[in-house]
Amino acid sequence: MMGRRVVVTGMGVVSPIGIGVKEFEEGIFSGKNGIKKITRFDTSSYKSRIGGEITNLNVGDYLSPKDIRRMDRFTQFGMIAAMEAIEQAGLNVNSKNSEKIGVLVGSGVGGLQTVEREKAVLMEKGPQRVSPFLVPMLITNIASAYIAIKYGFRGPNLSISTACATGTHAIGEAFRMIQRGEADAMVAGGAEAAITPLGLAGFCAMRALSIRNDEPERASRPFDRERDGFVIGEGAGILILEELEFARKRGANIWAEVIGFGMSSDAYHITQPVADGRGIRIAMENALKDAKVNLQDIDYINAHGTSTPLNDRVETKSIKDLFKDRAYEIPVSSTKSMTGHLLGATGGVEAIACILAIQRKRVPPTINYEFPDPDCDLDYVPNEAREIDVRVAMSNSMGFGGHNATIVIKRFE
Repeated sequence: MMGRRVVVTGMGVVSPIGIGVKEFEEGIFSGKNGIKKITRFDTSSYKSRIGGEITNLNVGDYLSPKDIRRMDRFTQFGMIAAMEAIEQAGLNVNSKNSEKIGVLVGSGVGGLQTVEREKAVLMEKGPQRVSPFLVPMLITNIASAYIAIKYGFRGPNLSISTACATGTHAIGEAFRMIQRGEADAMVAGGAEAAITPLGLAGFCAMRALSIRNDEPERASRPFDRERDGFVIGEGAGILILEELEFARKRGANIWAEVIGFGMSSDAYHITQPVADGRGIRIAMENALKDAKVNLQDIDYINAHGTSTPLNDRVETKSIKDLFKDRAYEIPVSSTKSMTGHLLGATGGVEAIACILAIQRKRVPPTINYEFPDPDCDLDYVPNEAREIDVRVAMSNSMGFGGHNATIVIKRFE
């Protein structure tokens, strides 16, 4: 069954630089900045007070009041992105295909907002007043469940949680399921909403976040010498993956083809990447081998590129170690410069950035790139999108715990 080809027929995005694929596309190619001061709660006592908040989304335009009450914010984002992707794909479920359509939408953190709210209820009003929806709202698999329930998808249904590698792992594993014949179509990606008082406090305590609070629009600056940490973001990125013949039979529009997936573990440290970059290098090698493409074939790398001092240096080293001299010829950009770091959603959103690069023959820039870092000396497509005929793109994700994942996406031919 592994000969089955897997194509992308639909995409959905909720991001700090645009709701929906069209807005997101305009944002990534124009170098739009999505980072502002956080407004949802008082951040005056926090070291980092900025983020990629979703502020221009009216959830009521998409979901019923009852659903909104019963879904954590991360699930709302996942549902809205999935609805766009399913509509774009024109994926209709019927009695013949329902058992072969599945969902794999992950989250790194899950329903943190719900946990915080209900903990306050417990402390103030006692255990009898805690919501019966607490558990179903906080568990990370619930976005997958809601999507399946809404559409009647009876195929494989699960969730992956590998911190910031979640979205890429979800797409990669969904790709495998279709290859193996366990499903003909999968709704896959990630959703996250960790900009909460506790979430922000936790990342601040780790000293992982940028504290450039006076210039939020310049805070996320991957590969730049002056970078001082990542900027937390939120949102969702969802793809519809289908077996090629299944998509063809129903006359679906095909955006791109997923051709490779690789994984690895640093087996080193709970939050730091291993300094020699071997972890993400192994994931890239495995993905290229799986895709049966050569180093020469890669036209664009969407880097994990978080804007932390260590990550950007390590990822750059891993690309140079794998690609050798060719590394200097490949455009490598980080769309996190615009969106911030969407944690478990990032892999889904960045896979979409790769597909749009292939479709539009343009590579999104790394904005805020001002001061070259001698340790980061690749072509990061500084500040402006570039016209490039991208046939094969690669997307990297690295998560706390040492989880690495890479997918390879190709123009459909």
